[in-house]
This record gives sequence, C-alpha cells and structure tokens, in this order.
Amino acid sequence: MEKVISGIRPTGNLHLGNYFGAVKSFVKMQDEYDCMFFIADWHSLTTHPTPEDIRRSVRTILSEYLACGIDPEKAPIYVQSDVKPVLELYLYLNMNAYLGELERVTSFKEKARTQPDNVNAGLLTYPTLMAADVLAHKADKVPVGKDQEQNMEMMRLFARRFNRIYKVEYFKEPESFHFNQKAVKVPGLNGSGKMGKSEGNAIYLCDDEATIKKKVMRAVTDAGPTMLNQEKPEVIQNLFSLMELVSTPDTYAYFDDQYNNMSIRYGDLKKQLAADINAFCAPIRERIQAYQKDEDYLNRVAKMGAERATAGAEKTLQEVRQIIGFGK
Repeated sequence: MEKVISGIRPTGNLHLGNYFGAVKSFVKMQDEYDCMFFIADWHSLTTHPTPEDIRRSVRTILSEYLACGIDPEKAPIYVQSDVKPVLELYLYLNMNAYLGELERVTSFKEKARTQPDNVNAGLLTYPTLMAADVLAHKADKVPVGKDQEQNMEMMRLFARRFNRIYKVEYFKEPESFHFNQKAVKVPGLNGSGKMGKSEGNAIYLCDDEATIKKKVMRAVTDAGPTMLNQEKPEVIQNLFSLMELVSTPDTYAYFDDQYNNMSIRYGDLKKQLAADINAFCAPIRERIQAYQKDEDYLNRVAKMGAERATAGAEKTLQEVRQIIGFGK
C-alpha cells in the first residue's frame, strides 16, 4: 500500500475551503492508502507565534481533523515537533541545499517582499524542512495544491542529490498527489478568488449559526441579471459554487432558474445558502466542541501518532547516518 503524508500549519481554524479542498479527500484516502497526517508547528515558527497560540492552534487543528472523520487508528495524526528525528534529517538536507536555489523559491520571494522585517532562515529553508518531513517517512505521495508544487520539485531535487552524493539509491522521489482531475476550488465571499484565512473571506467549520448568516448576507453581489440566461459574473457564480457544495440539487436548480429568468432575489438566495451551510457545519461543529473538551483523548491521539511516526523516522535516520558516515 502506498504511503501518503500531508501536513497543515496550525495557523487557525479549518474553513470550508480546507474541508472540500483536502480534508474530505483525506477521510476517503485513509481507507485506500497508508496515510499519516501531521500538524506542522515547527513551520509556524517563521511567523513568531506565542507559545499559547501554538498550543491552542495545535489542539484546534487536531480536534477539527477528528471531527471531520479522520480515524487515528487508520491514519496517525501527530504533531511535527514530537518527531525529533526530522530535525536531524533537516540538518543533513540543509548541508546539501544551496543559497541560490533556496532564494529562487517563489514562496520565499513573496514572503520576503510582504514581510521585509522578518526574512528569517526558517523561511529560506522551508523547502528543506518540508522535504525532511516527507523523506523521513519515505512517503510515495504528498497531497499538495499548485502553490506547493515548487517545494515538491525541491524535495525531489534533494532526494536525488543525496542519492548522487552518497552513491546510493536510498530516497525515492515523492509524487505530488492531486485528488481529482480538477481540483475543488471553494470561492470566498468577497466576490473573487478562493476562500482563505489571509483573504478574510472564509467560513470556518466552527462558526456558529449567527456568524455564518452574517458572513453570507454580507457577500458581494451585483444589481442582478439584465438578460435571460446570461452568464453569471464571478461574484454571483461564487455563491452558486458554494450552493453546489452544500445545498440539494433541487435547491440549486431552483435558484439557477430564478437567475436565468431574471426573477432572482439575492437576499433569498443568501438566506437559503446560509441555512444550508449551517446545516452542513452544525454536526462537525458539535464534534469539534466535544473533542476540544476532551483534553485527555487529544493527548492520547497525539501521543499515539508521535510514537508511530517517530519509530519510522528513527529507522530512516539510523540508515541515513550509516550512509553519511556517522554510524558505528
């Protein structure tokens, strides 16, 4: 069975874009692959979070993964910082990663541009830590979006370079894994682009009913269609795209007809969409709250995941040390 590994930075709550873009597929994949999911708290240090923020965010993501249906018995969930062998592999990979190639990484250049007062070494070597996270477990596939594809290329480069320098065929080159032929793009509520934390246009799985309604009712719209069966502009198509994900086909068809015959009332569409999003999120929200209250269970899940992940990573590191020349 192929091994799949994926991580998420603990920077806040999961939103509908996370769920439909990745987590829903993770739940399905755990029955088809040897999956491991981790919470990348080391990566979050590039933004200098407080200790309280790190601990709270880790518990939040862990609770939300469980609430969405990831079974820790099938797919271990672990906290990145609990698996110490990854740091040693990070060191070895950094010794063979070069400044020029790291500086050319698009995500690093973008971060350096947008946060010039915090261009730290962790940002520069993000690709090597990401590579260590994956190569330590000899994963076959890594679920990624397009924004991570360059980091995946770097990961494969580091694997090839290690093999070439030490004249071995040790590390495999992990493949980028895309869930579908066409990735699910969940639009935001601000009229353009996809849903995301930084864009401020997200509906979170833990949002209560009043918050969901308030966000949806504020969604951007236009003055309405001016011709029969006209193409929907992006601001309107975004609402219909959300409805396609959370509403019944009959509901979608009703409002689509209303738009096409120019009788649509956006207020009615938004009220229905808010109700349908809440109906979708409510059971997940209840499970999130239940898990967050059960600190002992969260600790057991994290410990179990760390033990399984550490065992595999330590075996890899023992072999890597021998290859490099540090083994006895």
